[in-house]
Amino acid sequence: MKKTLNSENTVIKEISETLNRTFGKSIETASQSQIYKAFAITVKNEIMQKWAASERKPDKKQVYYLSIEFLMGRALSNNILNIGRYDEYLQACKELGLDFMSIVSSEPDAGLGNGGLGRLAACFIDSLATLDLPAQGCGIRYEYGLFKQKIIDGYQVEYPDAWLEDGNVWEVERPEEKMEVHFGGQILESWEGDKLRFVHSDYTTVLAVPYDMPIIGYMNDRVNSLRLWKAVSPKHLDMVSFNKGEYLKAVEEREMAEVLSHILYPEDRHYEGKSLRLKQHYFFVSATCQMIVSKFLKTNQPIEKLPQTAVIHINDTHPALAIPELMRILMDEQGLGWEQAWEITSRMFAYTNHTIMAEALEKWPENLFMQVLPRIYSIVKEINERFCSMIYKDFPEKRNDIHKMAIIAYGQIAMAPLCIAGAYSINGVSQLHSNIIKEDTFKDYADIFKDKFTNVTNGVTHRRWLMLSNKDLSDLITSKIGKEWISDTMKLKKLEEYADNKDFSDKFDKIKRNNKKKLAEYIRNTTGIAVSEDSIFDVQAKRLHEYKRQLMNIIRILYNYIEIIEDPDKYREARPITCIFAAKAAPGYNRAKTIIKLINDVANLVNNDTRIMDKIKVVFLENYSVSLAQMIFPASDISEQISTASKEASGTGNMKFMLNGALTLGTLDGANVEIHESVGDENIYIFGFDSKTVQQIYETGLYDPRIYLNEDPKLKKALDMLIDGSINSERLNLYKEIYDSLLSCRSSMSDQYLIMGDFKSYKETHDKMVADYEDRNSWNKKAIINVANAGRFSSDISIANYNKRIWKLK
Repeated sequence: MKKTLNSENTVIKEISETLNRTFGKSIETASQSQIYKAFAITVKNEIMQKWAASERKPDKKQVYYLSIEFLMGRALSNNILNIGRYDEYLQACKELGLDFMSIVSSEPDAGLGNGGLGRLAACFIDSLATLDLPAQGCGIRYEYGLFKQKIIDGYQVEYPDAWLEDGNVWEVERPEEKMEVHFGGQILESWEGDKLRFVHSDYTTVLAVPYDMPIIGYMNDRVNSLRLWKAVSPKHLDMVSFNKGEYLKAVEEREMAEVLSHILYPEDRHYEGKSLRLKQHYFFVSATCQMIVSKFLKTNQPIEKLPQTAVIHINDTHPALAIPELMRILMDEQGLGWEQAWEITSRMFAYTNHTIMAEALEKWPENLFMQVLPRIYSIVKEINERFCSMIYKDFPEKRNDIHKMAIIAYGQIAMAPLCIAGAYSINGVSQLHSNIIKEDTFKDYADIFKDKFTNVTNGVTHRRWLMLSNKDLSDLITSKIGKEWISDTMKLKKLEEYADNKDFSDKFDKIKRNNKKKLAEYIRNTTGIAVSEDSIFDVQAKRLHEYKRQLMNIIRILYNYIEIIEDPDKYREARPITCIFAAKAAPGYNRAKTIIKLINDVANLVNNDTRIMDKIKVVFLENYSVSLAQMIFPASDISEQISTASKEASGTGNMKFMLNGALTLGTLDGANVEIHESVGDENIYIFGFDSKTVQQIYETGLYDPRIYLNEDPKLKKALDMLIDGSINSERLNLYKEIYDSLLSCRSSMSDQYLIMGDFKSYKETHDKMVADYEDRNSWNKKAIINVANAGRFSSDISIANYNKRIWKLK
């Protein structure tokens, strides 16, 4: 219940004044939405002066962090924390009889990202501001996020994520800084004296209008910007067509232009989808590069000094077209020759690779590229010819490999080689991943450009993922080791002194149980499934992809189900396990969507079978988001990080689970390797083939998954359930394709992600974790040691390493 305003609390006064001025409301009469906006506007007003001052700072060099995704999460609580007034706002809510968490929850998650790539970008720009480094994130202001996921009859159903329908309090539109972006048209050549000029004509223009969001450093004066570009047509309504009654024609051209910033990751299985994605990528990098050059020209310095003032970081290959776009600006608009423009461009770009998966290394059909971006095509073609010529001339031992290394080959234009050719730095995101790209994926390039390749392991911001998500644990840590860990996460190491402390362990365990109770209540409210906080919360929360092996997890659950039914007495006193899944599948990824259906069908089977005595509960939490993750991670006991070794570049979910005291069940993949190094054998549960064994299997093809089935009758029974009607009696063939993908000899190599080969090790290791959980003191000690060693995985440390090794900002 809201209380009548009668307080000397300055926060209350500020919020009250904002409500009155903005909405003509008092705290007593305002709606929940108005109260949220008043809180947000109050915080925003407080930082506006710092934001303007940061813009005016005479920084010698700035990084522009280009990413197709920024999965920000809710801003209000994070910004209140970073300005150092979290407790004040909590107290204000207490005095007013308001629920602070309800107010925070009124804010929609910004629909600007999908998974790890976008969440990493969000952590990085947060850390850049906290480390007082001049930076600007650059992306697209999507009107709709990826999608809102609903589970209907077990199936994923996608609904529009209209996150902007009630506005965005945090953004500031900058229409005076809009840029023109050109598509299609013709390229004409002409000579001006001894210089060849290229004239772009008959093109279609789209305006890129910037919207800035403040990125607030923790307890400092730095406020950087996240600049998001909105696509706007320069043409107004066609009144001639409108007055003729041709209403669709009147708005058609405008709508076609503005669709560029409508939605994240449009489906690209068809020509129109590919064309839209290509235009999206070029749209935001063109606007960003034009902005960078325009800003530099106002300093009246010679253009040759541009690399001394800016570094452009390419987060995966989506922004790769920034390289030829900067070349276009320098040559066509600034009048430079090729050599001079390339000398500048090649000193300005750094590229982070996030995958070795061949299907994720972007390529564009050459004909499409030529049609949509004719001038950029001619520049990329010239880069390719010069790049291949350099290899042929300077590295004769690589001549036979040029067809594999070329940017343009076999009718495709490959973005990763373009990044490698144009960037001065290329990094992977875990030590294992960086080794793989140097020794395998990009070996031919690394042989030539040895000094370009480096590693910077990913990190997560502990401010959102511990201080906000798990405030009780954060406060407990501070009560024992002081506040220094907040600005230097390596100080978390001091927690190891308390790993055997009974009082600390008991408090640690109580916090975990309270977090599990909150999640259990959320599960009951959203799914109707009752789970016990005394059960083991075994969690796999991440994007749905076959290499992440949610399928292996659900097969293990079926295996456990069979064990309990066949020997109920053995499990009568066993502790229950709650198996929690949260994941979205790409709309066009049918296999992944079928796996979601499988998880939900297994949940329906297991949760309603009285024979298993509630020893297993299976829960699928729909619409996985940053905000939901902030509830899941603090409540988790087991962190399932079970990707096929060598497939996961790094992972950051593994770090968030670790930071919140969950123990990792994982392969030696991605950053799991470094987590293992940090905590030691006894505090992590590792299973399965390592990356070298996986590579050998792929190279030799000597792998037959049926062998493992023949050795384990229960595993065979679990797989047979996919096709015998046990799981879904109405559609017997629903999971036949999944079954065949694991065992059929007709495919080039069945069980591509080696689920059968790793299953025995996975199952045995999982069983050991369940048994070990019963020794609560030992388990809590392991969990505390994990938290104590999570400091090295802070995004603050990652950004410090980027700056030291790559950017060199002051």
